[in-house]
Amino acid sequence: MAINVALPQWGMNMEEGILVKWLVDQGEEIRKGQPLVEVETSKISSELESPVDGVIAHLMAPEGAVVKVGDLVAVIGEPGENPPRPEKTASKPGRRKSTQESRFSLNKPNRTKRTQATPIARKLAKDNNIDIDELTGSGPNGRISEGDVREYVKSNKAGTRTKTGQISPRARRLALNNNIDLNQISGTGPNRRISVEDVENAIGSIADAGVDEESISASQTLSGLRKTISERMSLSVRTMAQVTLTSEIDATKMVGVRKNLLQSWRSHKIRPMDQDILVAAVGDALTKHPRLNSFLKNDTVLLAKDINVGIAMAVPDGLMVPVVNSVNETSLIEIAKNLRDLANKTRKNSLNMAEVSNAGFTITSLMNHDIDVFTPLVDPPQVAILGIGRITDKPVVVDGEIVIRQIMHISVTFDHRALDGVPVAEFIHTLKSNLEDPEWLKERCLNNQLPSRRN
Repeated sequence: MAINVALPQWGMNMEEGILVKWLVDQGEEIRKGQPLVEVETSKISSELESPVDGVIAHLMAPEGAVVKVGDLVAVIGEPGENPPRPEKTASKPGRRKSTQESRFSLNKPNRTKRTQATPIARKLAKDNNIDIDELTGSGPNGRISEGDVREYVKSNKAGTRTKTGQISPRARRLALNNNIDLNQISGTGPNRRISVEDVENAIGSIADAGVDEESISASQTLSGLRKTISERMSLSVRTMAQVTLTSEIDATKMVGVRKNLLQSWRSHKIRPMDQDILVAAVGDALTKHPRLNSFLKNDTVLLAKDINVGIAMAVPDGLMVPVVNSVNETSLIEIAKNLRDLANKTRKNSLNMAEVSNAGFTITSLMNHDIDVFTPLVDPPQVAILGIGRITDKPVVVDGEIVIRQIMHISVTFDHRALDGVPVAEFIHTLKSNLEDPEWLKERCLNNQLPSRRN
């Protein structure tokens, strides 16, 4: 019996992949677990393996094709079997719960998907014989408001629909704010519907037209990792209500503990770093504030079962974010070893998919640069990210006296749709307490005790 092989979802924010290179030929006998094709996703390149023994009956897409998650990429038959080539339109199976999603606990029951709209907007649409599902809302998560319906009614009465096709309310508002003539835009959606992307392209064209080509010395098209980062950050800003809270931490005792570890870690051939202690402190803080270790997908907050922390690392084209798993269950020395191993693989571009997936929270650091405070952007569908600035000597008041201490600034950016300021402030307080508390530093860092052993 023939087996259809679809592109799996290797990460919560994976939507598609590029078939870089086929590793098998049509008609070739293969074994279970044998790599079929090299796939490049938004994070990394990986290999899709065969789920069964058999013979490659059909390769459904050529090298270089962009394939959506769930799309059929190959058909494997039994020896001597000649299954018909499936139609591409029938190649997408119903979406199954991903491995990553099965590891999260939902804080809401499952519900049938329904267009988000205010009650008055729904009533107004009904009174005007408008299908509410035809509208695109301008509110949070695309929620349709009364104003969206009234704009839709007004545009149809004015004949706008006849000239340009349907226009989403968000696209109309964006065009109005940027003085864009909608009659000059050709919609790319169904029935020439004008989308936000169409208006953004028009804005970009106008911006490009204002550039003096003689003033440009060189140009570089965004591609590869840089293009992926551009798309992810644009999505982050476009879809989230992001807020940043900052705080100041006295890192004097933390720096002292790091120096004390130099001797004991020599046998491991590892030089302790401030970041090792910071990762452990974040892991412990997340155990007490699990809402920051979560994801927002389709108006549902998914709380991660494990505390896996992504660590942003610089590479020539941008950033990679390898993941330290189960931080709260890992000793400081093991956290340090994991970080060194991940950093080495990042430099060599040899990270695998498992090593860049399943982070519920991310740390990004500029502490090795002359930066005190910055505003990091959340990587969706995560809901929070921690930014770390440099450590500098500053005069502060301690017990009524001015003394010199080693001060570090941190900033936490969060998605206000999923979190409010108070729980984030409480997380920052716990993190600050950990790093300034001699007892925590002694037990977690010098004695390698885990939170579960201390509580």
